[in-house]
Parts: sequence; C-alpha cells; structure tokens
Amino acid sequence: MASRLITPVLEEILKSYPLYSQDGKGKDAVCVAIFFIGHVRWFVLEGQPEGNDTTLFTIVCGLHETEYGYTSVNEMESVKVDGSKYGVDEIFQVEQLDGFKPVKLKSIPDEDLQAFLHNME
Repeated sequence: MASRLITPVLEEILKSYPLYSQDGKGKDAVCVAIFFIGHVRWFVLEGQPEGNDTTLFTIVCGLHETEYGYTSVNEMESVKVDGSKYGVDEIFQVEQLDGFKPVKLKSIPDEDLQAFLHNME
C-alpha cells in the first residue's frame, strides 16, 4: 500500500512494528520514521494498513502541545500550506525526513521530544 509518505521501504519496516507492538517501551521504543511540515514533526513508532489508509502511532511535536496518538496517512497527505501567504511561491506538504534510520526515541536529539518523554516517566 505504498503512497507518497508510505514508501516501499517504510512499508516493509512497519511490518515489524504493527500497532501496539511497542506498548510500554517508553524511551526505548524505536522511532521508524519522521515526518515534518514546517516546525511540526511526527515521530512514527508503529503503523499498519487499514482499508485504503495506513494508521500510524506517533508523537507529534511543534503544535501547541506535544502529544501522542493515532494519525491517518491519508489525512497527512492531504495537508497543504500555501507558502504565498508567507512570501514564498511554494505549496508545502508533509514530507518524510530523508536518510532517517530507525533508532530508539531516547537517541533522537529533539528538545521537545525529549522533554515530552521525560515528563512521561
């Protein structure tokens, strides 16, 4: 079920991390991908196909509050921000961070993420 965000490589990785597979691991949970748009980042922990969509379990940073929860890939792919409102002649979309390799959450140098994980202890 490859899509713009769920590449064949990520689709294969997610087979090892279906929903609920990392429950209770906390900072030792593996982040398998990072999506972003502007300053908003989704740290993907788990996911699996559901109908014509993929549901991901993520930690999202860069909004009003950092939170964790389920995310629809179809909804993420539908997000578009018109850069002309900000003086940029471009339409921005959610993208996957190129070159990211799966790593434990505690190893990711993101201040918002680490503060969120610390508060979860």
